Amino acid sequence: MIFGLHPVLEAFRNGKDIDTLYIRQKSGGEQVEEILKLAQEMQVPVHRVPPEKLNRMTKGNHQGVIAMISGMVYVAVDEIVTAVFEQGRNPFIVVLDGITDVRNFGAIARSAECAGADCLVFADKNAAPVNSVSMKAAAGAFSHIPVARVKSLVNTVKNLKDLGLVIAAATEKGKTAYYDSDMTRPIAIVMGSEDEGISPTLLHQCNELLAIPMTGKVQSLNVSVAAGIMFFEVLKQRLH
Repeated sequence: MIFGLHPVLEAFRNGKDIDTLYIRQKSGGEQVEEILKLAQEMQVPVHRVPPEKLNRMTKGNHQGVIAMISGMVYVAVDEIVTAVFEQGRNPFIVVLDGITDVRNFGAIARSAECAGADCLVFADKNAAPVNSVSMKAAAGAFSHIPVARVKSLVNTVKNLKDLGLVIAAATEKGKTAYYDSDMTRPIAIVMGSEDEGISPTLLHQCNELLAIPMTGKVQSLNVSVAAGIMFFEVLKQRLH
């Protein structure tokens, strides 16, 4: 956490990896305007909040602005894929589209790490931050699984396809049961948000649309549960 007008402004100017910015409602001034401009340029989510919320976040002199800094060191997913191939293994990549709930994000990261995923990929906007809440939900997984934050999931998926990966979407639109797909191949599994699913442009890039068969009256699963089912199918097939 960084708070105060000058420290936050310097963090932006120096290219710090800022996940979220909190600004006091109705605050203004030259420094605030520059912070907001830089936040927009860097696609950092901005939350206008009452002063009471800022006071609860820190006892320091925040001057109406608090920035949450990511402790993550992000990787280049293509470098991870290349390294896995060089080890003689088939890569297993997880791509998250529009997962904004930090607890779901953390739970997915935990399942991905436990199932042996090689990298977790998400976009630098419309995505949950790697913060204390998601880290707690991940139960330490972020310390072990490489994480890539990218500007375009569509371009990233295109690059993964060029590297030889099959792109498999977990979606209710799928006609193939997830366990009927060969997940021993180099693969990237795409998970979408619970409310909107995978975006149409990203879905269009997927080679396979995989569904999780269900017999109950509620025909949907929490995304972290669905992710766990998909990920451990990869592990099961690769262990046999």
